[in-house]
Amino acid sequence: MSLDLDLAGLPPQLHLGTSSFSSADWIGNFYPHGAKPADFLGHYASRLRTVEIDSTWHAMPAVRTVESWARRAPEGFIFSLKVPKTISHEHYLKGCEAEWNEFLRALEPLGEKRGPVVLQFPYISRSRAPEEWSSGEEFLRRLRDFLPTVPDDLRLVVEVRNAAWVEPPLLDLLRSKNVALALVEYYTMPSGPELLEKMDAVTADFVYGRFLGHHREMDLLVAKAREEGTRKGDWESLIVDRREDTKRWIPTLQSLLGRNLDVFLYFNNHYAGFAPGSIELFLELWKEGGE
Repeated sequence: MSLDLDLAGLPPQLHLGTSSFSSADWIGNFYPHGAKPADFLGHYASRLRTVEIDSTWHAMPAVRTVESWARRAPEGFIFSLKVPKTISHEHYLKGCEAEWNEFLRALEPLGEKRGPVVLQFPYISRSRAPEEWSSGEEFLRRLRDFLPTVPDDLRLVVEVRNAAWVEPPLLDLLRSKNVALALVEYYTMPSGPELLEKMDAVTADFVYGRFLGHHREMDLLVAKAREEGTRKGDWESLIVDRREDTKRWIPTLQSLLGRNLDVFLYFNNHYAGFAPGSIELFLELWKEGGE
């Protein structure tokens, strides 16, 4: 519980959180000793003001679960949520009207606590579909047909993992519907600052950043540390030094905030080994101004 997560100096438009709040490995270093899973969200919301819900990608959320989230979080707290994989991966945006409407209905109990909703798409390999890998034409067709089903008051984020797809056709489509392109730290994509140096990839009146890392490499690194006895849990502390990677975001974010944009940033455990520790590092660098 010694983490320094002082948000007092952050601009109100900058929303900072983690991807998920349910890691038992955080007990003792983010959650108090003895904390139970049912207590996690309450403890989390006492320290941070937003969270990205990753579990909704794995399965459609039950209304009663969403009602419980809304009840346990204070006013002003924001839930960003991932769209179920049945929509983004299995149906690939076609023939998923029933699932999409079910998802939207499930989120209704959040009310004003509902934040952006993330459509994350899979990486299409060159060997599996060489033409789609290089152009994303089929993806664009499906997305263009899907976007009219998005309610006007929903902040939608689209995350792609093929760098070749981030070109004017995709950016123009997203911009025409006020849909944000996710800016990511992910091994198949240019980082957010790198991408914004090349092109204006801001396609909405808000910005959404995800610090994801390389899942397979991080899992191997954590497993090795556990075998060597230097780590008890998977996600109990930072294991990779991301100072320089994180520092590069600071001037970029300052510039985006200067454009009067809301900015949402979420850190995954796989980014550096301990998502709350990544936030602590970010706050340290923010106070330093990225210098």
